[in-house]
Amino acid sequence: MSPLSSAADPEVEAAVDERRQGLVERLTAELGDALVDHHLRAGDDLWVRIRTDAWRAAGVAARDVLGCEYFCFLSGLDWMPSPYGKGEDDPTEPPPERSTEVKQGLAGGGTRFQVFARVVSPHEHVGLTLKVDVPDDGLTVESWSNVYAGANWHERETWEMFGINFAGHPDLGHIYLPTGFEGYPLRKDFPLLARIVKPWPGIVDVEPMPAAFEGDAEGE
Repeated sequence: MSPLSSAADPEVEAAVDERRQGLVERLTAELGDALVDHHLRAGDDLWVRIRTDAWRAAGVAARDVLGCEYFCFLSGLDWMPSPYGKGEDDPTEPPPERSTEVKQGLAGGGTRFQVFARVVSPHEHVGLTLKVDVPDDGLTVESWSNVYAGANWHERETWEMFGINFAGHPDLGHIYLPTGFEGYPLRKDFPLLARIVKPWPGIVDVEPMPAAFEGDAEGE
């Protein structure tokens, strides 16, 4: 998967990538200032942030103008640092001081939640990741379900796991969780019991060797 918030390499950024730069120019010509920002890593990948009210239009433009007919995936992003820390934190040590600053990764952002989608042109053999801010006061963006058929399932999953609504989706229903389930498991402030009982991915508990085996080991 393409990185979403890694640091840029100045030497790579200085290189020229005409194919991906061409995507930016064509998308800008179609969307105007609705293309808020972009990040191009020459020879590697492209990230584009779209204004919220132009999210569906961006999907149509990606499909019809850029030729990105292949839809890879769509999901949500919660950029809020987890109040429960990280899985690799040592539970035997005092909790470290944690930053509460929200950083939205490549191409920036202005909200805690974002939706991102990956599309590819099978003809030009190039793809891009499109991102959109999800308004804090409504948690709703336009649906891509009638732009890319494959977005239907991905939007249902994002609605279920992040609580993000997709206006125009025909059936935002549960896929994994039972009806009546409270909370959104992929939000950073959702307490995952498994991580509380044993920090994920799990700090290995090493038990001391029995005395009899210790003596054998010393004699080797």
